[in-house]
Amino acid sequence: MEKNPVIRFESRERILESARKYVDSVDAFSKRAENGIPLLLKALKYAAADFKHEIILFLVSFAKDEVVWPLVDMMADTSETAELRHDAAAYLSVVGPLLTDSQPLVDRLLNDIESADPERRLNATIALGWDGNSNAAIPLIQTLYDADARVQQAAVNALCNLRDDRILHVLTDRLNQGSSEQKRVILLNLWRFDSKAKQVAKIYLHYLKDEDPDIRFDALVCMGLITETRDQVEAYRTSLSDKESRIRELALDRLTDAGDSVLESLRPEIQKLLEDPDMKIKSAGLRIIKKTNR
Repeated sequence: MEKNPVIRFESRERILESARKYVDSVDAFSKRAENGIPLLLKALKYAAADFKHEIILFLVSFAKDEVVWPLVDMMADTSETAELRHDAAAYLSVVGPLLTDSQPLVDRLLNDIESADPERRLNATIALGWDGNSNAAIPLIQTLYDADARVQQAAVNALCNLRDDRILHVLTDRLNQGSSEQKRVILLNLWRFDSKAKQVAKIYLHYLKDEDPDIRFDALVCMGLITETRDQVEAYRTSLSDKESRIRELALDRLTDAGDSVLESLRPEIQKLLEDPDMKIKSAGLRIIKKTNR
């Protein structure tokens, strides 16, 4: 007489307990990776949000192809928190260039950026932004004009992540047409086109004259990422008299690192800062004057 086969049932608690052991110990996982990956994928169904983050990060490191479609499902699952869906999209942009065949994923994401749901468009836009994903360039450029401002901003980040210098002219053109918020996002990303540093520096110099103080400040911050202070002394000199104290403070801070000869050439401007209404700027100016008097 044949014995009845025993069907092994793993409880939710047991699955989560085993998943925790794997996540906490790479050594334990590596010894049973073939069993560990399916178990961690199963645990995603039961884990609380914080533990899901841990599991996803672990799987992205060790099981790139296997984790893709669970991430896609999570990104589209309206029962998940907006934060977790957003993070799933970000993780997809990390694993995308590492997949054996990324085209099915690209096709799915390109379909999602046409969705009527702005949240789905947002997450798909984030997910498409990886180095070398040239197939997504034109759809992402079109997304710069999305009705949702969050999607527009995500499109800027995604386009910069493509690491394609041809995108620069698209973004600079958008600077002339986009909203103030989109302009700021673009300015905060242009420094990443390091092979076009001279062109980008000219753009930042132009926006140091913008009427919006937030844009002037962002331009000054980012200019320091791609240029040496000594090469832009005149721009910093002008910024010392800006109406915004944070801009004056940043300009003075940058000039402090430019060397004594530069500071000495700016003595009249720095002298004026001793009357600045902002005490931090006044104090910094006084320290510079004392330093140059030695």
